[in-house]
Amino acid sequence: MKQEYKAIIKQHEKNNAAYIEPPFDVNEVFGSKRVKVKANFDGIEYRGSIVRMGDCYMIGLTKEIRKAIGKDYGDEILVTLEKDEEERIVELPEDFELSMNRSEKAITTFHSFSYTAKKEYVNWITSAKREDTRKERITKAVELLSEGKKLR
Repeated sequence: MKQEYKAIIKQHEKNNAAYIEPPFDVNEVFGSKRVKVKANFDGIEYRGSIVRMGDCYMIGLTKEIRKAIGKDYGDEILVTLEKDEEERIVELPEDFELSMNRSEKAITTFHSFSYTAKKEYVNWITSAKREDTRKERITKAVELLSEGKKLR
């Protein structure tokens, strides 16, 4: 069931982190207190989760999305949410996958991570502007994974 509403972008404490609050009972509408959703923020698609923090539900709004829609804290946006029941798969860049395949521990660690943790590694690597930077990041990623560590 799709939910569409307008929401105000809120700042999380004093951090450069933003969120919106759904104006409905998430547990009642989606049947869970934490739910994976497909979201649309002013025309920008996003896959994330609604989580309960304290006494309210919220979904994060990344810096990239805020920049893309040209809005920030205090601004109103149009939000569409629907439960995301599709499997979340992170596509591995070929060069990263080949490097990871040289370390059984790196592969095992990577596949044990959540979708979000996997996506952070891939985004970090693919966001490199120079080929040298990309190669350095791949080397560092395989090293961290071989030690069983998340990126952050």
